[in-house]
Amino acid sequence: MMSDPVARLRAAGCVFAEDEARLLAEAARTSAELDALVDRRAGGEPLELVLGWAEFHGLRIAVEPGVFVPRRRTEFLVERAAALAPPRPVVVDLCCGSGALGAALATLLDGAETHAADLDPAAVRCARRNLEGTGGRVHRGDLYDALPAALRGRVDVLVANVPYVPTGDVALLPAEAREHEPRLALDGGADGLDVLRRVADGAPDWLAPGGHLLVETSDRQAPAALAAFTAAGLVARLDHSSEHEATVVVGARAAT
Repeated sequence: MMSDPVARLRAAGCVFAEDEARLLAEAARTSAELDALVDRRAGGEPLELVLGWAEFHGLRIAVEPGVFVPRRRTEFLVERAAALAPPRPVVVDLCCGSGALGAALATLLDGAETHAADLDPAAVRCARRNLEGTGGRVHRGDLYDALPAALRGRVDVLVANVPYVPTGDVALLPAEAREHEPRLALDGGADGLDVLRRVADGAPDWLAPGGHLLVETSDRQAPAALAAFTAAGLVARLDHSSEHEATVVVGARAAT
């Protein structure tokens, strides 16, 4: 008979062992399957990848091995984006990973035309599952190269949860992220802002007049991220949430 899952998870260092054991028990169809799930979690695999889903802004977002797990702090980015959206907006989720941001915005915004894009085929596959019921479309490619040309100059809300960990700091990340999530979704280059700069530089060509770009960053990188938005010709500001412990750079294309 299997040993106590709570005790095994607690021994492995899981802070919320009781809650995790309950979720794993709900996911397992047999005691043998529960044993295997507990083994995976106790071995350091992120709970969300073991379960096959992550909770994000009230949704169960499907995730799979090799795909970035959406963080709860990024719900702040979604909330700021939704607050800035006009009626029936065109929404784009770049560097979409699982498509969590696009799925959340499609759910929040009535009549939204939603697109998501990522370079990684596993992420694209996962995002298609999460956007399937929303009418959203998922594209594969490198940032704006993935998008249909018809979107140029029409995007009202552009969100991008870009990788922003400096290359030298990737080795310092928790093992759950470092060993189980794609480096492509974590490593932002020497100062962590390589992808952010590319997204900001391209945004004015794709945003509608008065449209907004929103990107999550760290407090430490916020001044340089703000400068990158301004250099790209966007009217930029920082929004911060103490509750979510999150910082978002918001850039607007001037209305014409």
